[in-house]
Amino acid sequence: MFRTYANAFKIPELRKKLLFTALVLLLYRIGSTLPVPFTSAELMSQYMSTGKAEGSLFSFFSFLSGNAFSQATLFALGVSPYITASIVVQLLAVAFPKIAGVGDEGKKRMQTITRYITVGISIVTAIGYYMILDQANALISDADLATYHIPKFFCAVVIVACFCAGSSLVMWLGEKINEHGIGNGISLILFANIVSSVPSALWELAAKISPNVGNPLLTKPEHYFSWGGLIFTLCVIIGMSALIWLIIYVSDSERRIPVQYAKKVVGRKMYGGQNTNLPIKLNMTGVMPIIFANAIVSIPSTIAMFVNPVVGSGWYKFFNMFTINHWVYAVLSLLLIIGFAYFYSAISFNPVEVASNMQKNGGSIPGVRPGKPTADFISKVVKRITFIGALYLAVVAVLPIVAQLIINIFDIAGKYSIQTFAFGGSSIIIVVGVILETAREIEAQMTMRHYKGFLD
Repeated sequence: MFRTYANAFKIPELRKKLLFTALVLLLYRIGSTLPVPFTSAELMSQYMSTGKAEGSLFSFFSFLSGNAFSQATLFALGVSPYITASIVVQLLAVAFPKIAGVGDEGKKRMQTITRYITVGISIVTAIGYYMILDQANALISDADLATYHIPKFFCAVVIVACFCAGSSLVMWLGEKINEHGIGNGISLILFANIVSSVPSALWELAAKISPNVGNPLLTKPEHYFSWGGLIFTLCVIIGMSALIWLIIYVSDSERRIPVQYAKKVVGRKMYGGQNTNLPIKLNMTGVMPIIFANAIVSIPSTIAMFVNPVVGSGWYKFFNMFTINHWVYAVLSLLLIIGFAYFYSAISFNPVEVASNMQKNGGSIPGVRPGKPTADFISKVVKRITFIGALYLAVVAVLPIVAQLIINIFDIAGKYSIQTFAFGGSSIIIVVGVILETAREIEAQMTMRHYKGFLD
């Protein structure tokens, strides 16, 4: 793989695309650190670090934005509005096929609709985020506003406009990568957000091995090295490595249904008569079921942040069940991931259409009659594959959460925590998927130019 990237830099056209993509991602990361006027990144970060923010939609948004959400920066909304808009447009295209259109014109129409919906979602999300900043006391004080004779309404308009502009700029940067760079722009931006949290995660693991790293004031001998911290770190590394291996293995796994095409004579030439297969990927839904499930299961804990129930009350215990430190959260996440995997598979794959196209081209599955029996057979295979893929997604996403719950049972003092890796399974799926997708695109372009890469 590294040889492929090295060979890509030897090709002037690919080198320009790779450098352009890297430049856009660098500009994006710079924008993720730019503060928004009239806000306090420090106060917002303190608010997000409180225990009640764990497992809420806010922590999920912060994960998707590379912690820009928790610091109230220009790109705080990140790619979430665009992803939501894309999902909405896909659902609309299924319900109203005329929206999708045909060919390039249909793609342009879908892209235009996605842009408008993204702007609308950005406005609504920015207004809600402003309310969160106000509740967290992360806005400039009324006394300071009065000192500089700035109306509070003007302050709100500026903040909302900055967040909307940042979201639109993220969408524009992603589209520029699609046009002039390598890979999918939005996926690469999401990849950059996740990778940006790796240094802090490594620092946290280093602090487990040597508590003195995280707090220089600790000067006792046991603070310079901890065997328990070393064992904990090794377990985390082994677990993450196993997840990476599993994700890479499953990403290339597929069920191949054999298909035979009948021979036919057109003029003096004979066509067909070949054997091929219909590949069905084990994980055809990608990471979308995890995103849906996390958004749904985080709603109660998000409501709790606004309601702020009294500690020890019945409502507090109820909302606490939906935090990331409770078994109910893990079980609900697992069930919702499986459910959304079936839902997303149903709207993205149409067995009837596949069987119809196969019959029109003279193809058939051995032992299965063309038409409805073929559609039923493909549907049965897809349901079985979807169940296995859904279990895989559920295990990968929920495993870090379950691991933390087990650690909490034995770790009474609370020394060991992997909250940084709470979305570790989801992030690894995204990172590995983006790397493989980008590598395949580079390999395809190099193959067209007769350069050696993975084929060497």
